Amino acid sequence: MKSHPALTQERIRNFCIIAHIDHGKSTLADRLLLATGTITEREMRDQVLDDMDLERERGVTIKASAVRMYYTASDGHTYELNLIDTPGHVDFTYEVRRALQAAEGAILVVDAAQGIQAQTLANLYMALDADLEIIPVVNKIDLPSARPDEVAEELESLLGFPAEEVIPISAKEGTNIEAVLEAVVQRVPPPAGEPQAPLRALIFDSHYDPYKGVVAYVRVVDGEIRPDRPLMLMANPIEVDPLEIGTFSPAHGAGGRAPHGRGGLRGHWPQGCQARARGGHAHLGRRARTRSSARL
Repeated sequence: MKSHPALTQERIRNFCIIAHIDHGKSTLADRLLLATGTITEREMRDQVLDDMDLERERGVTIKASAVRMYYTASDGHTYELNLIDTPGHVDFTYEVRRALQAAEGAILVVDAAQGIQAQTLANLYMALDADLEIIPVVNKIDLPSARPDEVAEELESLLGFPAEEVIPISAKEGTNIEAVLEAVVQRVPPPAGEPQAPLRALIFDSHYDPYKGVVAYVRVVDGEIRPDRPLMLMANPIEVDPLEIGTFSPAHGAGGRAPHGRGGLRGHWPQGCQARARGGHAHLGRRARTRSSARL
């Protein structure tokens, strides 16, 4: 994928995909990657963002995945889209809740045949509690049993979304994917934050790599993360030196630094470093020279 220059804060969109299990979240994520040129047709495979063997075997998302895309919208501007694909099963609600804290918007995917289900409501209410902009989408309109108009009316009567704003798509066939990208650009607000302020960041997920150590998924709120500056885990507290700063696109890529406003960033820390969360999240800050260290 070609490199892109750093974009202004107004051109950044952080969003996630939420849905009931098996309503097509990961398939939609695959299509978004393909439509934005993040991956090629040759690289395309089912569940691109699902790395675990069990996820691919069972066809479900267990661990939230993050990826950065670039999209040139109908207004002629290029936007940076930071996507988090979340699990849909009720057992992984905690993963969803953490991911929602790193976004400003959410695509709510509903199966055109099954309609609104239990986790549709549960995930939606979590997104509303997080004050996210919701983009309702009816998926699988290619199925013979699909009833997209009825499901859109259900979304309007039960959840208050105007039926005309519900986007009918087929993630499997790639139908109407461009409309979803345009809705993200137009309706999801850009991130807030001050680039010159002391560092404030949120670790919304992490995993352990036997070669690189702790890999943390980070949303930078204020300031920026640089590899030459130590970081403080505010919940522990522990000071760490980042080994590498980068992004998922969707493969790992080193980026040198992590400016404010970005979600889905990746940081490597040494082995043995703990990223324990307090209240569901771990927080990063730069050690201040005064006693008032920045916190989320």
